[in-house]
Order: sequence, then C-alpha cells, then structure tokens
Amino acid sequence: MGKAALITGVTGQDGSYLAELLLGKGYDVYGMVRRASSENFSRIEHIRSRISLIQGDLLDQTSLIEALKESGAGEVYNLAAQSFVPTSWNQPVLTGEFTALGVTRLLEAVRKVNPKVKVYQASSSEMFGKVRETPQNETTPFYPRSPYGVAKVYGHFITVNYRESYDVFACSGILFNHESPRRGFEFVTRKVSDGVARIKLGLSKELRMGNLDAKRDWGFAADYVEAMWLMLQQAKADDYVIGTGETHSVRELCEIAFGHVGLKYKDYVKVDKFFFRPAEVDLLVADSSKARKVLGWSPRVRFHELIEMMVDHDLGRLKSLK
Repeated sequence: MGKAALITGVTGQDGSYLAELLLGKGYDVYGMVRRASSENFSRIEHIRSRISLIQGDLLDQTSLIEALKESGAGEVYNLAAQSFVPTSWNQPVLTGEFTALGVTRLLEAVRKVNPKVKVYQASSSEMFGKVRETPQNETTPFYPRSPYGVAKVYGHFITVNYRESYDVFACSGILFNHESPRRGFEFVTRKVSDGVARIKLGLSKELRMGNLDAKRDWGFAADYVEAMWLMLQQAKADDYVIGTGETHSVRELCEIAFGHVGLKYKDYVKVDKFFFRPAEVDLLVADSSKARKVLGWSPRVRFHELIEMMVDHDLGRLKSLK
C-alpha cells in the first residue's frame, strides 16, 4: 500500500507544486477543496485526473475529520489560509478564522482521528514583521505587522503546542516569499511580471506600484515545497526557516523584469500611495542554515531566473489570448 497525503489549499500555488512532487514520489494525493459556486482548478488542471478531491473547510471541524478518514492520509499539509496580506486588513476576523483557528481545528481533527498522522503547517516570514534581528532564523522573536502575520503566529504556536502537549508529529515551515508563474495576480511579483508583459505587448501603458524600497527574500515555489516534504521525512518533528538568504528590493524586481524585455522600468512604473500598507515590513531575509544542514535542502532557482521565468510565462499567456 502506497503513502497517502492530504493537502489543504491544493488549488493554490504551493498546493499544485506539492501535489506534483508527491505524485512523482508515488503518493496517493488527496486535495481538500472548499465548496464554491465557481471553482478554480486552473493550477491543478494538468494533474486533476491523478488526484482525489475531497470537500472540506477549515471553518468546519466535522469536514476536516471526514477528510482525514476518507483519505487515510499519513501526511497532512496545511497550506489553506486567507493568504493575501492586504486583504487581512479588510477582513481581519475572517483571516483569523482561517489562518489561526483553522490550524487548531485541523490539529484537533488529527488528534481525534489518528494522532500518528504527520502534519505540516505553513508558517510565514510575515510573522517576523518588524524584525528584531537580521537575518531571521528559528529563534528570532516574532513581531507581526498585519492581521495576517498575527494569525500566522497563532497558527505557528498552536502547532508547537500540539507537538509538545500531545506528541503529534507537527512541523512548521517558516517560508519566506516564494513565487512562480502560478502566483496570484494580486502578489507583487506576479503583478510586475503581468504588467511588464502587458506593456511589452502594447496592452498597457504604465504599472502602478507601492513601496519600491521594500525588500524581500524571494525564491521559487517548486523549490520550497520540497522542503515541506523533507520536514515530514525526518525522525523528529521540528520547525525550519526556508529562504534563499538573499534580499532584493521591489525596485530591483522591476528593473530585472522590464530589462528582460528590453525596457527601462523608470519609463513605466508610477508610485501610488494607494498600494502602501498601513504598517510596512521593510526587510525580510532568511537564515535557513538549519534546513540546509538537517534537511539537506537548498534553493535551486536564482532570483533573476525566477523573475525572467514569470515574465516569459505571462508573455506567452497574453499572446495566446490575443
């Protein structure tokens, strides 16, 4: 009998890459999806026939219990959340329900159905927020600067709590920003790659951006899902920071993206105060030496390769629509 894994948030960027990875390793993959009037399976369309979809919701304890029973999963990857930081300012309570309490509901379901199930919790570099030290590692204190970051801190510590209180094999991956051609259009990297492609093809004249000086540690999502899997293959459950250790500004992101199609970003990018956050996170950079040492993990795709890959994808996508 092969291994079975349950992925919440399977239709998202990370969920789709993780499903591919696990299928390649011979897993039976189950994806939990919320009931919705309009379904968006575009990211998993190419593998949909190879995975089993189960309806469930992080707001509904019973559905989580049923999903665990139906899948018989030995590994659960909790990637579902309200994951867009700006939305968390407009919907702080809903963000807390999904991103914080949803983790408790899932852990409690695991404890009741089968406490031997291994759990991966998607923590976030946004938990560091107003950073206490640079670079950030597993012992850096959290200082979240958004309702999303606050909710992720709760999800992180409730995972630690279940590990220590109930001996559940539960790991948190503190992932820094990870991007891909499957990234949502609301995220800054995809906003830029799509904007550049539109301008290059004459579909747009400018790109309105927020804080160009904000700095992040950006990596490739397909590299990062491998780290999730590696965490659940260890003898001991633990938490790991996952990132490249390199920091780049939004300005540099624009420079590379526009440069890739032979344009200068200064000719097209307009700074708009509307896109500034109420409380900004200025600098995030990972110290993932523990993951490199214990898991043997390291990122493969470099920043400029990632941005060029995303621009090329959006150029191809928009050309096919013309």
